[in-house]
Amino acid sequence: MSNALPTVTLLTRAGCGLCAVALEQLRTICADFGIEPGTIDVDEAAATDPGLRAEFGDRLPVVLLDGREHSYFDVDEPRLRADLGR
Repeated sequence: MSNALPTVTLLTRAGCGLCAVALEQLRTICADFGIEPGTIDVDEAAATDPGLRAEFGDRLPVVLLDGREHSYFDVDEPRLRADLGR
C-alpha cells in the first residue's frame, strides 16, 4: 500500500481571474492535507504539449487530482476534500 500524497494541479493561464480565485481555494484546501498544489499554464505548456491546451483551454480553471480531471470553472471543495481524505 502506498503512502504517497496525492497531487493536485491547477490548469490555468495568465490573466485568468477565475484561475487566481481557484488557486487560492486550492492552497487553503490542500494545506489541510499537507499538500502544495501545482500549476500548469496551458498556453506555456502548448509549446511541448499542444494537446493540453486543446483539451482544457476553453474551460479553465481545471483542477487535476493525480493527473485526472476533478473539476473545472469552480473548485468542488466538498468533493475534493472527500477525495483527498481517502
